[in-house]
Amino acid sequence: MLKGRDHIFEEMEGLKFKINAKSFYQTNSAQAYELYKIARNFADLQGEELVYDLYTGTGTIAQFIAKNAKKVIGVEAVPEAIKDAKENAERNNIDNTEFYTGDMKKVFTSGFVNKHGHPDVIITDPPRDGMHKDVVAQILGILPKRIVYVSCNSATQARDLALLDEYYKVTKTRAVDMFPQTHHVENVVCLEKRAVLSSV
Repeated sequence: MLKGRDHIFEEMEGLKFKINAKSFYQTNSAQAYELYKIARNFADLQGEELVYDLYTGTGTIAQFIAKNAKKVIGVEAVPEAIKDAKENAERNNIDNTEFYTGDMKKVFTSGFVNKHGHPDVIITDPPRDGMHKDVVAQILGILPKRIVYVSCNSATQARDLALLDEYYKVTKTRAVDMFPQTHHVENVVCLEKRAVLSSV
């Protein structure tokens, strides 16, 4: 028989995040904070942007950047994680985030964008398999001015960056040592829409 809470809390910059067994959260809390600061810095938000946070998990990045954006919309496949994301936003008194559940390639569609608005910035933190080709195609269909791509698998990230290369250039990259004494790193890349497409 199991006893005790079915969740833990993590905290950074005064924000509290409830995490349960099915919720994704970076295992190295101290380095997660560094990772999120880099993502926020790369996003370069001025306060008026609509941001999409793809693969949002429990909404940690979405809520971490919310004070710098006009609105943040998070999408995640795991219902329990989205439930926690909504509770976390309420707990943290954040009222400019919205969270949606579903398979990314089925939720993140033209209809979704038409309903919720054209994002100025997309932050994406996919699982090790990277982004589905339909998700990449959707990003290329809406062409936000900036993409911040967080990845735990440099191989699939490189594959996706190659697919985005015609329309985006890599302007910054930073690796974060999330897993000391291993060869694994978390890599953050900032992509800017190429100047020739600035009028798109």
